[in-house]
Amino acid sequence: MDHPKRVLIVEDDVDIANVLSLHLRDERYEVVHSADGNEGLRLLEQGNWDALILDLMLPGVDGLEICRRARAMARYTPIIITSARSSEVHRILGLELGADDYLAKPFSVLELVARVKALLRRADAMAKDARMESGSLNLAGLFVDPLTREASVDGKRIELTPREFDLLYFFASRPGKVFSRMDLLNAVWGYQHEGYEHTVNTHINRLRAKIEADPAEPTRILTVWGRGYKFVADPGAREGEAP
Repeated sequence: MDHPKRVLIVEDDVDIANVLSLHLRDERYEVVHSADGNEGLRLLEQGNWDALILDLMLPGVDGLEICRRARAMARYTPIIITSARSSEVHRILGLELGADDYLAKPFSVLELVARVKALLRRADAMAKDARMESGSLNLAGLFVDPLTREASVDGKRIELTPREFDLLYFFASRPGKVFSRMDLLNAVWGYQHEGYEHTVNTHINRLRAKIEADPAEPTRILTVWGRGYKFVADPGAREGEAP
């Protein structure tokens, strides 16, 4: 018998936490809530969480530091940041530190629950894929290992957030195929929501900045105008495509 998924909520707004906990428990998840950053970090470090829902503004240790510490741990835990800080800089900073998703307050609780479910499904699928396709990829100097979740370009290791790694591995294991933004949202993020295509654009731009010799003239992840994106396994042999 499978054990229920365990979700840790670190949120100092008790009303939000209670409503969210109620909905997650309705989905058969085991939920633990902490309203304090110090206690939340202690609970996180005890381990074995399947997902973390994390506010940025917390008493004690703030959410960004908790996110940073979570990504330094051996076990990968999907993270959704929720915060009243809706500015682009905080969203990007949270993603840079390794968060998988970001929702600005006020948000729909049902949407947040849907994103948690999508993250957990995607984490399970990626783990299964890694076990089934345990071989690493080496494509014209780009090395990607699904088991260690490490990547390098021409022998130099590159630091990727969990979502960036998932996106890169998805592309690199399917060279030449064209994917729309909605295809990528469904395959890599685990959900399809109109209006979130910009999330794909942002991640592709950041991925290009890390793996391309010249991000302004990409040779690996190409834009196929009117259709989406495709990955080129051997940039030196590619046909001309617009970046």
